[in-house]
Amino acid sequence: MMTGFRLNLSPLKEPLGFVKLVEWLTAIFAFGSCGGYSGRNIISLFCGDGRNETLQANFHYPFRLSQVLLIKENTTICNHSVTTTHLVGDSASSAEFFVGVAIICFLYSMVALLVYLGYMHVYKDSDFGPIFDFTLTAILVFLWLVCSSAWAKGLQNVKDAVDTDGIRSTLGICKGTNVTCDVTEFANMRSLNISVVFGYLNMFVWAGNAWFVYKETRWHSQKFSSPTGPGRQQVPAPI
Repeated sequence: MMTGFRLNLSPLKEPLGFVKLVEWLTAIFAFGSCGGYSGRNIISLFCGDGRNETLQANFHYPFRLSQVLLIKENTTICNHSVTTTHLVGDSASSAEFFVGVAIICFLYSMVALLVYLGYMHVYKDSDFGPIFDFTLTAILVFLWLVCSSAWAKGLQNVKDAVDTDGIRSTLGICKGTNVTCDVTEFANMRSLNISVVFGYLNMFVWAGNAWFVYKETRWHSQKFSSPTGPGRQQVPAPI
């Protein structure tokens, strides 16, 4: 069996190779729109005497909000002494899980494309290649579902923590005083919303690709063939 590299671009014209290329691109958009994010909310505090003060809530991937400092120790705001205050919440696990799955899929798509374009003769000559490809693809479909759902919930937690209601519940000065707290400038979270969309899109793309990979396995070929023997005629597989 020849195992040398043989460049053949024809798999890109077939669903097996073309969908893998799409998976590679969608994985880039998934981790790129989430992993490099940073945002800032401006919080305005309206003091009872007519003065206004502002705070900044700067947050970024992986969204360990409990480490984001809002107010330093013993700061005076609106004539009130305020202790050290941080944002509330931690969405790091869901964000890192999402980005991790996206990076794994990005790398696996590159390796699979290399095999399809240069070693397809080896891939089809053995049962191991297609079966391994199908099994891993099915696992990644499940991981996309789990990580996208987890990150969607984590993103909602981030939004809740940095909106006006979340800030008011975090800052003690906003409760039981004549100080009114409002978020007057919101960070643009469009890319984070897009990352969730790409997460679920990846799940559907990988699920569709699982079918084309399955057709390369012996399980599919055995399903459409009948045993031959004395008195039996082989039935050709349907096209």
